[in-house]
Amino acid sequence: MHILDTVKTLAEILLAKDWKMAAAESCTGGIVCASLTELAGSSEWFERGYITYSNQAKEECLGVPSTLIESHGAVSEQVAKAMAEGALSHSGANTAIAITGTAGPTGGSKNKPIGTVCFGWAIQNDAGENRVLTKTVFFNGDRQSIREQARLYILSEFAKLLED
Repeated sequence: MHILDTVKTLAEILLAKDWKMAAAESCTGGIVCASLTELAGSSEWFERGYITYSNQAKEECLGVPSTLIESHGAVSEQVAKAMAEGALSHSGANTAIAITGTAGPTGGSKNKPIGTVCFGWAIQNDAGENRVLTKTVFFNGDRQSIREQARLYILSEFAKLLED
């Protein structure tokens, strides 16, 4: 599926629910938010995006605890979860997504090789309680390919999650 088709599907779901979303990005550096705003009328369902590339930005903009980053690393499901929760609580949106990973060509490790990307999806129910899901996926390819695969993955999985 093409990225714009995925964004259109996501927009339809959010509009039908009368929800807004927020996004927190690290390794993708804003391409997810750029894709969301490619669609005319996205202000009806897209609240805001955070590009929190550095650990300090994750802490300051999203409230990710430094101890969490220190103990699990910035590329971890724990940090992706905290990023999604932070985007949700700081934005006033009903839903949020988060992405953090190692796109390369440097920065990988034995435990987290290049292509390791952690995702977080947060949805607030009518009672104000958050449901947060996380997942780690390993992508192959160069930096651009990994970032594009991660962008398509987070948005298509988000649309599936909201449809359920």
